[in-house]
Amino acid sequence: MCGIAGIVALAGAAPDSATIQAMCDAIRHRGPDDAGYFVEGPVALGMRRLAIIDLVTGHQPIFNEDRTACIVFNGEIYNYRELRDQLIAAGHRFATHSDTEVIIHLWEQYGTEFAERLNGMFAVAIWDLRARKLLLARDHVGIKPLYYARGSDSFVFGSEVKALLACGRVGSTLEIDALGQFLAWEYVPGTRTMMKEIRRLGAGQMLELDLATGKLSFARFWRVPQPVQASARARSPKEWADELDATIAAAVRRQMIADVPLGAFLSGGVDSSLVVHAMGSAHSFSIGFEDPSYDETQWSKRVAEHLGVNHEIEIIQPQVRELFELLMQGMDDPIGDFSIFPTYLVSRLARRQVTVALSGDGGDELFGGYDTYDAQQRSRLWRKLPLFLRSGLIEPLTQALPPSAAKKGLVNKAKRFVEGAALDERLGHARWRLFAADSLIKGLLTPMARAEMHTPIGDHILALHDEAGMLDERDKALYVDLRSYLVDNCLIKVDRMSMLCSLEVRVPLLDREVVDLAFRMPSNLKYRAGETKILLKQVAARHVPRECVYRSKQGFSIPIKNWLKEQFRPLLNEYLDRRRVAREGIFNPETIERLRAEHDANIANHSHLLWGLLMFSKWRELWKVTA
Repeated sequence: MCGIAGIVALAGAAPDSATIQAMCDAIRHRGPDDAGYFVEGPVALGMRRLAIIDLVTGHQPIFNEDRTACIVFNGEIYNYRELRDQLIAAGHRFATHSDTEVIIHLWEQYGTEFAERLNGMFAVAIWDLRARKLLLARDHVGIKPLYYARGSDSFVFGSEVKALLACGRVGSTLEIDALGQFLAWEYVPGTRTMMKEIRRLGAGQMLELDLATGKLSFARFWRVPQPVQASARARSPKEWADELDATIAAAVRRQMIADVPLGAFLSGGVDSSLVVHAMGSAHSFSIGFEDPSYDETQWSKRVAEHLGVNHEIEIIQPQVRELFELLMQGMDDPIGDFSIFPTYLVSRLARRQVTVALSGDGGDELFGGYDTYDAQQRSRLWRKLPLFLRSGLIEPLTQALPPSAAKKGLVNKAKRFVEGAALDERLGHARWRLFAADSLIKGLLTPMARAEMHTPIGDHILALHDEAGMLDERDKALYVDLRSYLVDNCLIKVDRMSMLCSLEVRVPLLDREVVDLAFRMPSNLKYRAGETKILLKQVAARHVPRECVYRSKQGFSIPIKNWLKEQFRPLLNEYLDRRRVAREGIFNPETIERLRAEHDANIANHSHLLWGLLMFSKWRELWKVTA
């Protein structure tokens, strides 16, 4: 695990060692154990290393046998030992025992098809000295990030945006169109960022830069499997459960390879409990809250006791201003997800004892664990109600109810369902993940800013529905989340917050074999109205107490709607001050004041939008983003 960076001069001065070192220094937290550089002619490559495997000889960059190609690599390859044996049999000679060297030899053997053979999480950069080509690749579902920018004289890449900015050759201009998407979804979808100059490499995607022509070319090397023959799916639920159980266990075993201490995050929910069970023995970690509607520590304790693992818990006592300032250092590519706070804190807790932690991320998106899936199933019944009953009675009644201070509950669920059901049906389950529709965002923006908004909110959801091909309705919903919410929000969050603590987090439920199996199995074994994670829960109930499996899903969040009225009020007063907002010229001060007043009076819960506005204002100040 590490951070990588690089520059290719397209014209003008070649990069120097000071520049690539500055880029790597900007991401030192990703790899405090070691650094390595390659600077020759028009190319400079660099890395920061967090030593996990082959602690002695795993230094990067690594070359092939005749030093005609070199690689810098961020991530872990879990099938590297098998691949190494195959490559040795094919005549390749190895100088190290690292997974990094396996990749460069695999590229030698198979060219651009090398990535299809990797099972792991990775962001790879390979420089071919003879052909004068740079190849970038990002893992199948986008667990590891990779950013790039192409200017008139340089091509620049890195594991984080701050590495690109540190080279002095990349601008930071606000893209209003992306800002609109951020406020709506709490993330910027796809390959864009909120800086016009910088893009993300897509999940399962390759980029090749040919220095001779200056041409950039892109290719996808991995796609979600399409449905198999009906006869191949005609198995009993128990047979599917047996295969799923064995596949998860094998993925966890693969991902336990390390030459350093290893542990796990444990919430007491289905996903993390299955991972900890499969580990056999582990040091597990969780954080809790004083507010019982957000606290899950009773469940993590119960699972830990049942599995006999050493478990540590920390109750959050936030020093809000200090923590906010710290976490914003990891938000150079911002997401509005509140759970950056508990994710950072559990990572910090784990890092005191271990260097690697396994997480349960991905289970909801693969096996149907979100309330939004259930809402979409129930919306069919909702549409059958007479219009006068929906719009004349139920909707006004629920809108009039004040939001509860608790995390969930009947009132909050009813309000959220009615709000989502009124949105564009083409968005499917994503309606309940939309925090601001087009009309509200346009009301937030000044006329000048509004003129720069060109992409309708939800366009990426519609495109992903089309891209899902022959998948059925349920699997299309999962595919949409895998390719948007998971990669553009959840995985970025985990990567940023864990890396701030110099902790590697692995996600066994996103192992390629688990993902492939999830899309091969019948979708009605995943979720239907009133039931979520049907098959995964059956598997989990084999290994942990049923009361831990069959309970209401809470999610990993903080009491933000209450904190915005209390602990975060000084920050809101500072960054959303009417004069400051007017001076910046992006948002309408009257609209922001209305949202704040309604939230403070408990007329409406605007926590997602207010938090997004606060984060954006701080992000823009911190990274000196110009309009």
